[in-house]
Amino acid sequence: MKQIFLNIFFAILFFGFAEDESDKPAYLLYNKDGDVIEYTTLLEQAMASDLIFFGEQHNNAIAHWLQLELSRDLSEDSSSNLLIGMEMFEADQQVLIDEYFSGLISQRSFESEARLWNNYQTDYKPIVEFARENDLKLVATNIPRRYASSVYMQGMEVLDSLDGRAKYWTAPLPIEVDLELPSYKNISAAAHGHGGDNLIYAQAVKDATMAHFILLNMGINDRMLHLNGSYHSNDWEGIVWYITEAVKGYRIMTINTITLDDIENVDPDALKSADVTLVVPSRMTTTY
Repeated sequence: MKQIFLNIFFAILFFGFAEDESDKPAYLLYNKDGDVIEYTTLLEQAMASDLIFFGEQHNNAIAHWLQLELSRDLSEDSSSNLLIGMEMFEADQQVLIDEYFSGLISQRSFESEARLWNNYQTDYKPIVEFARENDLKLVATNIPRRYASSVYMQGMEVLDSLDGRAKYWTAPLPIEVDLELPSYKNISAAAHGHGGDNLIYAQAVKDATMAHFILLNMGINDRMLHLNGSYHSNDWEGIVWYITEAVKGYRIMTINTITLDDIENVDPDALKSADVTLVVPSRMTTTY
């Protein structure tokens, strides 16, 4: 009997020590104050919000998985109607999404015609299929990239020359752009001035158009989870700035995604850009 107790004691000692030494969390969540929070806290905050902007790194597998899990959990809240908005789809693709979700066209037709991002199959298809299978409205919010490219090459005035039908796929003209917003100034600084103001305008027309289609689709008792690159919602600028300029009163939550070598040692300043920051190890597998 004594030997049995000794074996149990050493097993507890060994496995307890081994667990402490080998623990490698796939991610941590932080609030703005630098506190580590549980996923349940993030979910509670999301459930208390009307608009949740999940800022991602486009190749970050953990962010995409957490987006799907958050979608699943929010969809179970019967007190509101969940919509999914996605930067990854452009406004002129909405008809394809609607036709696919209604069963009018096949998955093969949808995927062959929808100008999908290269990482669609691994990163975005799971959430699209979840929305389709659960009758959730999926909103294509982005401006067609050809128009953003035209703005970069020719300036904002090029949008005035669009056909009336094409203008439906952009934010209403004229689009106000605040060149002094820190996020836009940072874009210009990162490009070392290349592209001039047109670089900022090309970013702004995306932000303004995404804000426009978010607001256009929000109804009474609706909640939207919007997926976008972090730079479109960090510091409550980008899309969020256009929304708050247009409408007051929405409860807005933002999530940022960053990668670090040591996710337990984060510079507090890196946590100030969003309500919640998802911190993923730098060595985590990426999808491209």
